[in-house]
Amino acid sequence: ADLSVEECCDRGVEWANRNRICASLPLISESRECSMTQVQCCRSELEKLSCSDGVEFANVRDECDSHIAKNSSCEAEYFKTCCYCCLLGKAAQVQGQSCEPNPKIGYQCGIVFRTCCGKDQEGIDLSISDYAPKKEPAEISKEELDQEDPYLHDGCRGGGPCSQQCRDTGSSYVCSCFVGYQLQPDGITCEDINECITGTHNCGIGQTCVNTLGSFRCQRDTSCGTGYELTDDSRCKDIDECETGTHNCPPDFICQNTPGSFRCRPKLQCMSGFIQDALGNCIDINECLSTNMPCPAGQICINTDGSFTCQRISPSCGRGYHLNEDGTRCVDVDECSSSNQPCGEGHVCINAPGNYRCECKAGYTFDVISRTCIDINECRRYPGRLCAHKCENTPGSYYCTCTMGFKLSADGRSCEDLNECESNPCSQECANVYGSYQCYCRRGFQLSDIDGISCEDIDECALPTGGHICSFRCINIPGSFQCTCPSSGYKLAPNARNCQDIDECVAESHNCSFNETCFNIQGGFRCLSLECPENYRKSGDTVRLEKTDTIRCIKSCRPNDVSCLLDPVHTISHTVISLPTFREFTRPEEIIFLRAITPTYPANQADIIFDITEGNLRDSFDIIKRYMDGMTVGVVRQVRPIIGPFHAILKLEMNYVMGGVVSHRNIVNVHIFVSEYWF
Repeated sequence: ADLSVEECCDRGVEWANRNRICASLPLISESRECSMTQVQCCRSELEKLSCSDGVEFANVRDECDSHIAKNSSCEAEYFKTCCYCCLLGKAAQVQGQSCEPNPKIGYQCGIVFRTCCGKDQEGIDLSISDYAPKKEPAEISKEELDQEDPYLHDGCRGGGPCSQQCRDTGSSYVCSCFVGYQLQPDGITCEDINECITGTHNCGIGQTCVNTLGSFRCQRDTSCGTGYELTDDSRCKDIDECETGTHNCPPDFICQNTPGSFRCRPKLQCMSGFIQDALGNCIDINECLSTNMPCPAGQICINTDGSFTCQRISPSCGRGYHLNEDGTRCVDVDECSSSNQPCGEGHVCINAPGNYRCECKAGYTFDVISRTCIDINECRRYPGRLCAHKCENTPGSYYCTCTMGFKLSADGRSCEDLNECESNPCSQECANVYGSYQCYCRRGFQLSDIDGISCEDIDECALPTGGHICSFRCINIPGSFQCTCPSSGYKLAPNARNCQDIDECVAESHNCSFNETCFNIQGGFRCLSLECPENYRKSGDTVRLEKTDTIRCIKSCRPNDVSCLLDPVHTISHTVISLPTFREFTRPEEIIFLRAITPTYPANQADIIFDITEGNLRDSFDIIKRYMDGMTVGVVRQVRPIIGPFHAILKLEMNYVMGGVVSHRNIVNVHIFVSEYWF
């Protein structure tokens, strides 16, 4: 059944009073709360007992240092603390000081201080007041009085009404007793507990309990025996018969005390080699019978009167023994230490006294047929159980090895992956794989087909697609490539692959003079001085297109110049155009469009005829007529490739024919430049 907290606490207190120790406290319940209560109450009671013993020791001995503690436990510390605090209280009483202790010494120490200081306090106060000069009482305010004496309102001041220990509760007080005392029904007085009657002592068998104030002592029932006497603290003390004169030694003998008895020693001393008997006679000592072996090994002892002699002996050793270096005794022959190996290969020799035996070494087994030790092939006997990969047999043992790409583990049996990349076997990058490794290369390199380790540069320019990498020229570099452009007239595009034409005319990086006109062509420029012929002047509407530049000269006749007026050529234009070098054609490419200024008049039989009159080398160009948006347009087409560099002037005529007669003519001079490179 479950025990109450009070019952658990009572068992702890009972054990502390009976045994004065809590270390071997038997727990009476499996309940954790009961066990904790039992241990705590035992320790608290043990502290009270130790403190009460300390106070009693201080009252009886007036000192604490002679107390010998059984151990350095907390109980011994409580004993010393209460003993010292009681001595401080008694000293304050003797010196006529206040019984209110310094608060810094602690609450429990203060209680002991006041208790020991308050004993016989009234008699001391009266004797002092009889001889002390009387003083008028001074008026002291309540606040000053509280500041001067912090324990003024303490109900336990000066020990209070309690005979031993007092605890102020604020509104009242509670009295308690030291260990070994019990509180009387009046709640104030303490009376000694007779442990011998209540049975709370711990005296053992053969001891009698003797009650003392606040405690008890155990006294032996039986005597200490012959030669000992019983002391006041129930201890047996040796009786010195020589000192007390209770011995019976004759006059020629000297009394020598021994524990529990005495010895009579004769005054006459014998010479060396003799010993005296009980009657004082000198008797020879037979040194040869001594356990100390007076003679060295190999010699025999012969006793003489008062001494002895040693004689040498020559022993005869049997098989398996021989004389030692001194020739005094036989020692075992270690046959196993000889160089001739008596057991042979594969055996181990074990020496024994006078003999030896042969056994097979570890890793060998005895063959009954050949009667020899033969090697055990562990790899064959235990296949696949000794080593993870490969097992290699050796005489008397074996060892494990691993396949390529693995290394032997610390246990000598397992194999673990070898990180070959730590030794940098690859020329560039290495990736460890289980049991091997793989080399790979950085971008722009490829692994060699020869050794699989080295990295070779990839010539991007030599690849089948190398011609399309760069628009002009590809230069291979280790791990990559670079695109370049012609040294002049071009620059590398932002994509670092194509080449862009530099328009020197727009950038004003040309060297044309003021009278010359800069014409940009693919990869360069041309400075041309195009002047209008006589009776013509430049038109202000000079056209500059993306790929062409046009200068137009308009007829301007002098007055009365009939031949000028009758000349059908109305305008002469100069156009500059840059064409790519050799190019394959799937169909003609239209490059120039000549738009007629005057609209067509089909009703009046008017016609416009376009013609190439000069400069059409190798018939690379032709011209056709086309109607577009109500206009007649002459379209110049390139029909054959031209290999640059090339420069030609293509002369085109646009004739307005009416009634079979050219009434109006426009001449266009096309300056065609074919560059060496075209992008």
